[in-house]
Amino acid sequence: MNIKLVSSVIFVRDIKTSRAFYEGVLEQKPEMDHGLNVGYAGGFALWQMDIANQSIFGDVNHNGTGGEKHAAELYFETRELDEVLARLEKGSVQFIHGIQEQPWGQRVIRFYDPDGHIVEIGEPMDCVILRMLSNGSTAGEIAQRTFMPLDIVNQIIAAAG
Repeated sequence: MNIKLVSSVIFVRDIKTSRAFYEGVLEQKPEMDHGLNVGYAGGFALWQMDIANQSIFGDVNHNGTGGEKHAAELYFETRELDEVLARLEKGSVQFIHGIQEQPWGQRVIRFYDPDGHIVEIGEPMDCVILRMLSNGSTAGEIAQRTFMPLDIVNQIIAAAG
């Protein structure tokens, strides 16, 4: 089984203010911009806190507004999400939720580590794109649903041949 750390995610109160800081002051370069979630070349991401809380906990106001518990997560990816879930269920993991499909179509699991930090394991976005394609979605529909640029969606589809 292959589980790969993809990034650390920092939940922020105001994505515009945080982007101005990380991009302007610290000169970090965005690699993937989903609006309220931005991934940077250094291997970390920013996520608008209220949107993160809604996706993870179903509550935009979960646990306050920053600097508090649950204001960050470690994000991993695997192509064997169902197998990982089965292994986690055999352990003493405290789940936030089992496999759950996010609004952008990605299937993820979230749980707490022994110190209460959020850990997320999701399927890679190429898997999401190819699943949507096999279910009859067009490249344009996939790009719109996943917030991925159409040229990247088309590259992933072409590479899968």
